[in-house]
Amino acid sequence: MMNIVLFGPPGAGKGTQAERIMNQFNLTHLSTGDIFRENIKKETSLGIAAKSFIDKGELVPDEVTIKMLESEVKSHPESDGFIFDGFPRTVQQASALDAFLNSIDTSITKMIALDVPEKELIKRLLARGKYSGRADDLDANIIANRIHVYLEKTAVLADYYNKQKKHFSVNGLGSIDDITNRVFKELEK
Repeated sequence: MMNIVLFGPPGAGKGTQAERIMNQFNLTHLSTGDIFRENIKKETSLGIAAKSFIDKGELVPDEVTIKMLESEVKSHPESDGFIFDGFPRTVQQASALDAFLNSIDTSITKMIALDVPEKELIKRLLARGKYSGRADDLDANIIANRIHVYLEKTAVLADYYNKQKKHFSVNGLGSIDDITNRVFKELEK
């Protein structure tokens, strides 16, 4: 079973690359952002709680996110593996994910980090905001806060996965196909 953590700041292209990885390796894509947005749209209790944090560019609390991901993994017993997109975002989440995966006799295979400079991230997110309908992609201040939160709280995960020899960095600039080719090359090693 292949389990990939797809990592990078908002706007790095995780969703785009996850779709391609999913199709190439027959994996189930679990995007916390998509799951949160679906719950927000349906106005579930999780969605309402998550929205209050997301609207400020903050992370949803770990306990909510972890329970949600465990439920999603368990709902796909036929899967050849998973792409975790937007999760884990903290060392606590990574540790909880490791413990959960170990309890079902699997583990993270690799963490693929898409590296993109901040100016490019802001440019991509503002462009995406014009067609996505996502309020958090329309405001440069919220975008900057999301990137700051990522750098402050999430980037430490590179160290966590480096210690396990599972962290692999991929240049996130260039055409979508170029980035995909670099990602596939890393996954096939």
